[in-house]
Amino acid sequence: MSITATGTAEVATEENFGGQGHAHGSLPKLMVGAVGIVFGDIGTSPIYAFRETFAGHHTLVPDALHIYGVLSLIFWSMLIIVALKYVTIIMRADNKGEGGSLALLALINRTVAEGEKKKWTMGIVMLGVFATALFYGDSMITPAISVLSAVEGLTTVQAGFAPYVRPTAIAILVGLFAIQARGTAKVGALFGPIMLIYFVTIAVLGGMHIVRHPAVFLEMFNPLNAVQFYLSEPLRAFIAMGSVVLAVTGAEALYADMGHFGRRPIKYSWLYFVMPALLLNYMGQGAMLLSQDPVDALATVKNPFFFLAPEMLRLPLVILATLATIIASQAVISGAFSVTQQAIQLGFIPRLRITHTSEHAAGQIYIPVINWALLVMVILLVIMFGSSSNLAAAYGIAVTGAMAIDTVLISVVLFTLWKWPSWKAIPLLAIFFTIDLLYFSANLLKVPAGGWFPLLIGAIAFTFLTTWAKGRKLMIERMAEATLPIEVFIKSAATSAARVPGTAVFMTTSMTGVPHALLHNLKHNKVLHERVMLLTVRIEDVPFVRGERRIETKDYGAGFFRIILRYGFMEEIDVPSALAQVKACGPQFKMMDTSFFLARQTLIASARPGMAIWREKLFAWMLRNAESAMEFFKLPTNRVVELGSQVEI
Repeated sequence: MSITATGTAEVATEENFGGQGHAHGSLPKLMVGAVGIVFGDIGTSPIYAFRETFAGHHTLVPDALHIYGVLSLIFWSMLIIVALKYVTIIMRADNKGEGGSLALLALINRTVAEGEKKKWTMGIVMLGVFATALFYGDSMITPAISVLSAVEGLTTVQAGFAPYVRPTAIAILVGLFAIQARGTAKVGALFGPIMLIYFVTIAVLGGMHIVRHPAVFLEMFNPLNAVQFYLSEPLRAFIAMGSVVLAVTGAEALYADMGHFGRRPIKYSWLYFVMPALLLNYMGQGAMLLSQDPVDALATVKNPFFFLAPEMLRLPLVILATLATIIASQAVISGAFSVTQQAIQLGFIPRLRITHTSEHAAGQIYIPVINWALLVMVILLVIMFGSSSNLAAAYGIAVTGAMAIDTVLISVVLFTLWKWPSWKAIPLLAIFFTIDLLYFSANLLKVPAGGWFPLLIGAIAFTFLTTWAKGRKLMIERMAEATLPIEVFIKSAATSAARVPGTAVFMTTSMTGVPHALLHNLKHNKVLHERVMLLTVRIEDVPFVRGERRIETKDYGAGFFRIILRYGFMEEIDVPSALAQVKACGPQFKMMDTSFFLARQTLIASARPGMAIWREKLFAWMLRNAESAMEFFKLPTNRVVELGSQVEI
């Protein structure tokens, strides 16, 4: 099947997917980097996942039936959801090396748009956007629950530390968000080694207790234990799945961060290092409880992760776990910046100020409004919920919802892009959908206890994303209604208007017709520059645009040119740098002789068909507060002229 949406033919076969992306370096080095960044969320889950299954809002007696049943559920969930679904299947569906819901959505949208439009295309787009919206709820809960659960380990060292848990967690989180503007390049070099030490430590601690109760090693891998749990207590087993899923939260990060490290380093790190370490720790927690008498087990199960360590090593374990949760939080924050940048480029979020914190790594960015909004919400979560156990009630529903959406998207990939036969795809998808439905349904029970929070955040984010996308589309359509053909304009204006020296660049979203800014300039100033450039910046459905495809030019004669600059959704837009490379439009561009003209639209909400009035007003507010086009396109401030116009939507 050919894909020619961006001008270059490709073959969308399964073999083209799952490359190394844009990762550079040796495999061991990339694996260490992946351990430090990709696995922070899922790696810190042992701190609270096993505990919440037994001592959360719905308690279980820590006996052999329940411990073996829960361990079996954890193992098979990791195997099917993480190893099979994400690592083996979904990570093969990369968009030019990039992963994540928006990258996958862009890939599907680009492919389906090529002669295979389906009635369900819009539904797929909405699902992908909703998965992105749910991510924002997840990115608020993850730092709160991770750091809070680690700091709570202080109470296993000394019970008197309890009053200081929340203030300490808040102080750590404030410090973490405060350093984002400085970038994480230097600190990030420590992430890999720290997480390596963390995973080795939790594996060793787990192994120490497995030796005392070795039966747990085989029982974890036996699926009959999970079946026995369900047959004996179906309701309790179903409810327990709402906490068991905490063991696989962060699985989607493997796919989202694929562009930074490549599929092989992430795959090998997971299969040969991270997953064994996690399983050993979970088995160790289960073995420790089984080796204790029932009374001691009931006390230990309230924080089994930290009780794995001998008393003299418990404080160092708390410090190490806190560092690991800070790293996990950093990965989520960076992910929020990256997803926001993709959403801006793909037209779902208005322009926001983006700062690049590294001269060498294009992916290291900082978005102030997202950073401080996340900090405020994270602190509110810590104050409102008070403990990681209460936060666990809010955690999971956004993750399971996003996982279910990923299954829908990958089903489109299997049938539409890879052309898998039904006998091969349907059984696999049936397993994925069944597990997703079970976990999502179990987490719906958490809605009254806190699960409403990520759903509320997701609904708000979804409203903003879809309002901006729809409003932007309507605004462009309304402006196009009164557009004058460029050929007609040139014939009438090129010879009658006075021409002045220099180059005028008129920014326009349309690749046809005369920009409103050009008409306004001619109306008020009565002149045209010797060279008039109509410039459109297009964001493609690929992460990066290279070579000759970057710039497209057209000469209309009489000193009029049209330039189309194409960028990928992961790229920084720099218009002056791109114009310096243009060679087919007369003399080379000189910024001192060039003026940039921008149209500043004032929206008027109306009853015309399109959007509800309240959404039109919301869109107008978002437009007013969007980052200036001068900053976004890197235009020189002293060479920009803004011309206002009114648009009715």
